[in-house]
Amino acid sequence: MLGWTLRTATVILLASAGLALALAPGGMIDRFLDRQRSEAAGAAPAALQAVPVPNESVFRRARDGHFYVEAQINGASVRFLVDTGATYVSLSPEDARAAGVRVFDSDYTLRTMTANGVSRVAPVTLRQVELDQLRLFDVRAVVMERPMPVSLLGMSFLSRLQGYETRNDELVLRW
Repeated sequence: MLGWTLRTATVILLASAGLALALAPGGMIDRFLDRQRSEAAGAAPAALQAVPVPNESVFRRARDGHFYVEAQINGASVRFLVDTGATYVSLSPEDARAAGVRVFDSDYTLRTMTANGVSRVAPVTLRQVELDQLRLFDVRAVVMERPMPVSLLGMSFLSRLQGYETRNDELVLRW
């Protein structure tokens, strides 16, 4: 009689465990199975494994209160003012020419509001933008019709990063 009771209890226990796993959210089952596999292979539990640290670059604030970075556009060196208020990377006509971005009068199809009023811009795609070890491809940008003192590194670049922040007098870009 005792053997039958233990077998019945074991079957009920296994059935209950199976039902619990069947009703558990998928992620919970995956985490459970991953932990079992890791422990079976002799690996450290998931909670103790190292989490990859993102790459980051840090830039100091300039005396005028802005952040400037030197980036490579299609291999040409361009100085940018980091501007979270700019929708796109905005190249001066001079920087666009230096980077091999050719635009014609007929390419200036959009208008934008700038600090100096309304200006025409030519939408372009930059093949490659490099900043320190970061390399982004096919970055949306505009070429300004009028000259400007410095190109702007806008949100079409910044939004593709893992994140960015300012702390004290530093700008931190993470990817």
